[in-house]
Amino acid sequence: MSIQQRVQPRQAHTPGTTVLCYTPDGKKLITAGASNPIRVFTSGSDAEPINIDDCMPDNTSVVASNTFFIAGSEDGTVCKYSLETNSLETILVRSTLPVRDVALSPDGNWVAVASDELVVKVVNTEDMTRVFRLQEQPKAVKHVAFDNSGTYLAVSCTDGQIYVYSMSTNEPQLIKRVDGMIRSMGSASEASSKVLWHPDGRAFATPTPTREIQVMSRLDWHRQKTFKTDHIGDITTAAWSPNGAFLVTTATDRKLYLWDAKSLKVIKTYDDIRETVLAVAWHPTENTISYTNGEGQLFIRPDFVPEEHVALLRQGLQPAPFLHDPLAENGANGVRNLNNGPEKLAMRGARAGTPDSLDDMLDGMSDAEDDGFVVDDDGAGYADEVLNGHGKRTNGHLDALNGATKRRVPASHSFEPEVHPSFQPGSTPWQGNRRYLCLNLTGFAWTVSQETHHTVTVEFYDREAHRDFHFTDPYLYDKACLNDNGALFSSQPNGASPAMIFYRPHETWTTRTEWRTELPAGEEVSAIALSESYAVVTTSSNYVRIFTLFGVPVRVYRQKSSPTVTCAAWRDYVMTIGNGPIGGDGICRLLYTIENIKRDEVCQSEDVVALAPGASLQSVFFSDNGDPYIYDSTGVLLTLLHWRTPSQARWTPLLDTRQLSRLAAGTKTESYWPVAVAGNKFYCVILKGADKHPYFPRSILTDFEFQIPLSGPRPSKKGKGDVDTEMDDDTEEASNKQLEIEERFVRNSVLLAQQTDTFSVTRTTSDQRHALALRESDVNKALLQLLQLECLAGEERGMKALEIVGLLKDPNGNMLTAAEKLARKYQRDVLAEKIRELAERRLVGLDADEELD
Repeated sequence: MSIQQRVQPRQAHTPGTTVLCYTPDGKKLITAGASNPIRVFTSGSDAEPINIDDCMPDNTSVVASNTFFIAGSEDGTVCKYSLETNSLETILVRSTLPVRDVALSPDGNWVAVASDELVVKVVNTEDMTRVFRLQEQPKAVKHVAFDNSGTYLAVSCTDGQIYVYSMSTNEPQLIKRVDGMIRSMGSASEASSKVLWHPDGRAFATPTPTREIQVMSRLDWHRQKTFKTDHIGDITTAAWSPNGAFLVTTATDRKLYLWDAKSLKVIKTYDDIRETVLAVAWHPTENTISYTNGEGQLFIRPDFVPEEHVALLRQGLQPAPFLHDPLAENGANGVRNLNNGPEKLAMRGARAGTPDSLDDMLDGMSDAEDDGFVVDDDGAGYADEVLNGHGKRTNGHLDALNGATKRRVPASHSFEPEVHPSFQPGSTPWQGNRRYLCLNLTGFAWTVSQETHHTVTVEFYDREAHRDFHFTDPYLYDKACLNDNGALFSSQPNGASPAMIFYRPHETWTTRTEWRTELPAGEEVSAIALSESYAVVTTSSNYVRIFTLFGVPVRVYRQKSSPTVTCAAWRDYVMTIGNGPIGGDGICRLLYTIENIKRDEVCQSEDVVALAPGASLQSVFFSDNGDPYIYDSTGVLLTLLHWRTPSQARWTPLLDTRQLSRLAAGTKTESYWPVAVAGNKFYCVILKGADKHPYFPRSILTDFEFQIPLSGPRPSKKGKGDVDTEMDDDTEEASNKQLEIEERFVRNSVLLAQQTDTFSVTRTTSDQRHALALRESDVNKALLQLLQLECLAGEERGMKALEIVGLLKDPNGNMLTAAEKLARKYQRDVLAEKIRELAERRLVGLDADEELD
């Protein structure tokens, strides 16, 4: 018997838009359409459906719980109907324009309403007076969709953007705008732009303008795999199977495809569709699918998934089709085998990031706990208690002696310190099928995954000096470094193939001498660095391996701090960073070492990387002048002063991006991806909204001047009752000017210290000596300006003024002379005499506190 003969339509409604849905338990199938009544079918029965006549006409959408269902209609009403009495229960909300879609939260407490109005209303199903209004979208909304946990609501707007709201806070918050996945279309169009949340909660899919189904990760908002359909018409509806193993799509070309979500291949094509399908729904527990069309017809297809694939439908929850699974790539948060525990992954994926997240509880559970022999057959709760090795209850159920109410930790749970993961500076995670391997001021290298191999492209900013190149990468390089001499790549072990290092010089005066070398078996690459003299590799065995630019190994040693985190290099200097001792907060402190490879000298050995509490390291690099810099997760850029002198180094902040003037108005939400420091400027990529990494196409680099965080902004006005202490406009301007000059003095002092240290170990040129003199002049200029402000403030500020004079860099006495003249100009004669005495002490070589004969 053919499919056309076996599957007969049921005339559920008169011709027109017809929609349907199953109840979560699969017992009822509800259809609504252009005409009354709404029909309630009993699954698996050929009996006539129940008719609900007291309903609105021209229904455009329907959703259901096990006890009620909700329908929206073109007249703008959203009604709640009881499945127990099969009657209209209440009108939840009205809108002035047609309702296009409704979505019900998994707990059945909230319904989201999309209409031709600009506002999406989220209404409580028990108390219609409780309403949230989502107003970020500028145009009418076509679709709404809750994820499986009810934590997120995706809004498909007719402007071609998806607006994702977090529903876990007191007020819904817009957390992401997704552009380029759906196309702009009219709200009444048959084409679909609905977000299809995957059942595991970690991703969603949407129809694209190119008639494909694109998957996006909710964890990092990166595009994943794509279902490349053969539809020649617009996709009208699609749906995941209940366990996420299959996807069904249909379009205006009147073809229905069944897809394997893992292989992205079509399992079966149904081409007997005579009218365009407008809605489709999987049965929650059976191998059955139902769909409706514009003729008011309902089709119920049993045995929908072919027999050879039906076993997959009966398995537990399947993972979303990721190109590169963000959780699987993170060892600390790796996803367990779904076949061993689909319920755990479902809970983890659906509730991750919510205020009542179950992640901690899931991480505390072991497979042994799942298979325990203790059964709570009398409901007394023994199975939930912690048992000792003899199967007996311990006293873990008792409160602590001090009355603390902290959550009890299972006896099997041991303390694990928080270790900083390794990372490659300038590299980004996978974003869909591509990622940056390196991004700096020389250029950038990026790779595209072709599943069996990668393709690597290297582009330069100065294309007159270097030519861009690309190559096919069978080794799957995941790290890269780039400078004016060449490019260094590394790959991880793959099966029987060990980790690989590959260096490619840009230009040589002989034949280009590329080289590769393999690491010992089982050794993984943690980070790499490239300087003008050496290639550096740190590995999972805590080895530091150093090669010349021609591949000659010159040094191998084991790093003291472990596990290793990252490394950087400049000329003959190598800086390595690793995890050190555990702090009181349970987090490993980062330790760094700086070594001169050529001289075999250690400048700093296992010193602490100064990070703010709770902060992590985002990048480390040397500036164009050869000074080490770090950038942390709080947005602070720090440099290492006096690093060439053992035990004298200290981390000094040069920029706090949170205090940039562009953020003062509070209207921008942005962060910064560190790239480099050159010319005493910080170069970065500006990331908008919740973005954490730069994406394609290549972002434009932005530079910021250094600005040392000395003080917050001074208040311009006081509160009521503080009239006596209010600063007038002139006082406020003077205060801000003083802050500006103080910052300039400290900043130039830091830069002067950097230059002095550098020039003390190098042969300086006339230009370098001139630059050092200019920097010293900038320090003295700032101090003289501060002295001027103190002179203007009055004689009572004389002590501070004299202190400022003592800070002047004055090897020949000219600055003290200028300071004395400045004091006399403002008639500060006592101060002028003190400055003259200080000049005389310096002239005879006495300290300021020694008496002059």
